[in-house]
Amino acid sequence: MAKFYESLTPQQIEFIQNQKVFFTGTAAASGRVNISPKGLDSLRVISPSKVVWLNLTGSGNETAAHLKEVNRMTIMFCAFEGKPLILRLFGTAKTIHRQDAEWDDLYALFPKDSGARNIFEVELDSVQTSCGFAVPLMDFKEERPILKEWAKQKGEDGIRSYWEEKNQVSIDGLPTGIFE
Repeated sequence: MAKFYESLTPQQIEFIQNQKVFFTGTAAASGRVNISPKGLDSLRVISPSKVVWLNLTGSGNETAAHLKEVNRMTIMFCAFEGKPLILRLFGTAKTIHRQDAEWDDLYALFPKDSGARNIFEVELDSVQTSCGFAVPLMDFKEERPILKEWAKQKGEDGIRSYWEEKNQVSIDGLPTGIFE
């Protein structure tokens, strides 16, 4: 049975801190809904009502484009080990780019990564738990180093060129604001 909370409880914060993967969901007013898996030690709980996550360079920049138009975001965690649980965080989000004043303070919360592209700050409107009985049990083996190695190999200039080519607009043609 689903249960709603106004903010994160200490037990939910501990659960989040132990997760290896989470999923984000955003959508603009029209076009595709984007759901992305995230990992690599990229989420921090700032308070019971605020989280931030570091977005690394990838093939698209859908989340940033969607948030320019509609600032809603859902983050979902699933217990793949131990007691079953699905935890959803519903909130309003904003994109913080490297050129923004908040970048340095928030980026200091994460391991340095040459592919760091955006930070998303999410003010939680509500938190929901549900049973998770159908989520499979799986064992974590290891993080994949491919994305970090790719970004390191590209270097700062190569990453910027990649952003210019691939990350300025969404797959639906919406601007991401990466260079604004």
